[in-house]
Amino acid sequence: MMTDWLHLLLPLLLVAALYGAVGHGGASGYLAVMALAGVAPAMMKPTALTLNLTVSLIGTVLFFRAGHFAWRLLWPFALTPIPFAYLGGRLDVPPPLFRTLLAVALGLTALRLILPAPPVTTPRLLPLSMALITGALLGLLSGLLGVGGGIFLTPLLLLMRWADTRTAAAVSAPFIFINSAAGLFGQAAPLGQNLPALWPWLALTVLVGGFIGAHWGSLHARATQLRPALALVLGLASAKLIII
Repeated sequence: MMTDWLHLLLPLLLVAALYGAVGHGGASGYLAVMALAGVAPAMMKPTALTLNLTVSLIGTVLFFRAGHFAWRLLWPFALTPIPFAYLGGRLDVPPPLFRTLLAVALGLTALRLILPAPPVTTPRLLPLSMALITGALLGLLSGLLGVGGGIFLTPLLLLMRWADTRTAAAVSAPFIFINSAAGLFGQAAPLGQNLPALWPWLALTVLVGGFIGAHWGSLHARATQLRPALALVLGLASAKLIII
């Protein structure tokens, strides 16, 4: 297993840095890297979720310290997804269906990244009922696919003009952490059973990458600089999952 995972350290480092810069944990990117490397689906979900916890926690702290966090946006989305993320994590999805769902999710994310970013406008008021329903749906999808949901929540916040770019990142980071923890807790198999032997090195790698990215993103970066690179990685992984 060591030779199988060592060559993934650099891609995982880059993914963690890129995603961390926009407040994401990187689960969809880790899934993309693992899909391209041919990792078994049973190992992909718990590995991605555990790495997601590490990077999203860093993003939560750094974006909060930079003054971008908005509790009024987080709590409506964070209230309903926990039981649904747990339920999604409990569902035993057949590998072909899992690969199809993951390919669609990665493809849609890549498409969103290559489209022009929405213009910066004054944020609109968030309807409570819509936030509660959306949070539940994102929680279920997160637990099912093994992602934290930030790849869906962030564009929603921006497209609906509920937040600006950095506020959306600051809200998405703790949302991802909550969903990842609930989805991981819902995994049917014991946690250690489906984690690679080199998991501590993977966690350390994304810890470093996530810190670099979140520090840059919370203080200096333009998130639009990252869109083409992320779209390429996700698009390639989506195509590979569809073809195979």
